[in-house]
Amino acid sequence: MSTASPTPVLDRPAAAHPAPPRARRGAINRSTHPMWFLAPAFAILLVFFFLPTVFNFIYAFTDWSGFKAQINPVGFDNFTDLAGNGTLFRALRITVVYAVLVAIFQNVFGFALAVLLERDTWFNRLARVFFLIPVLMSALAVGYIFRALLPPEWLGDTTWTIVVVAVIHGWKWMGLSMLIYLAGLKTIPEDIMEAATIDGASRWRTFWRIRSPLLAPAVTFNVATALLGSMNGFDIVQATTGGGPARTTEILNIFIYRTFGQGLFAQATTMSLVLFLLVALMAFPVIYFLRKREEIL
Repeated sequence: MSTASPTPVLDRPAAAHPAPPRARRGAINRSTHPMWFLAPAFAILLVFFFLPTVFNFIYAFTDWSGFKAQINPVGFDNFTDLAGNGTLFRALRITVVYAVLVAIFQNVFGFALAVLLERDTWFNRLARVFFLIPVLMSALAVGYIFRALLPPEWLGDTTWTIVVVAVIHGWKWMGLSMLIYLAGLKTIPEDIMEAATIDGASRWRTFWRIRSPLLAPAVTFNVATALLGSMNGFDIVQATTGGGPARTTEILNIFIYRTFGQGLFAQATTMSLVLFLLVALMAFPVIYFLRKREEIL
């Protein structure tokens, strides 16, 4: 009996994977194209920040003014003149005192509000919104409002006026500090608080020994921003006192504004350079100290 030989089965070639479509000529690589979107931002920073900063360093060593047609280099004469007549050190001292007072008032007010308004009740939510309104207001408007409300003698005392202006500055920004402290309080784990309660710790002891140390990152942010931001203050002081009485509230930016208005551009540029260096020199030690404090706590 004959049997038909089986028909050999030919191996079929495996289906080839479809080739990826060729990139179009001139197409932008997707891994690098976001840099093109950053170009306008870099151009704005270059024109309105980096170039003015460079020119600020250059003009501080010249005799640039509104009374001369030419600009000539003078070396460190502007610095020696300002230091010699006491203007530089007086403005620096007032600026540092003002910044420290603002940092104290802003953080004390903000921390107290955060503790008082921590519970999520409808009244506390409404109060938080009201305390945030000054943050959204113009600093000039806040200054003029307080100038109209306060008695003239409160803004005319050569000793206490700077304290009053610092309180106004702290009042304007205490809502922002309140939000940061509230965020810190809300992130404290509940199991830590329950363990402290089980161990018999009182609410006062729990607050100062457990909750307050855990707020160290919020303290770092609030103190650094309040201290360094108030050193660049201008609006509130200009609206309330204009640097008076008897120049006791003439912080660096007020002096720079007046000096530019008098046509003494080189001296004003020198003071702005000093302010830039002062902020930079204070920023790093303050942030370093507060970061070390976080690690210890």
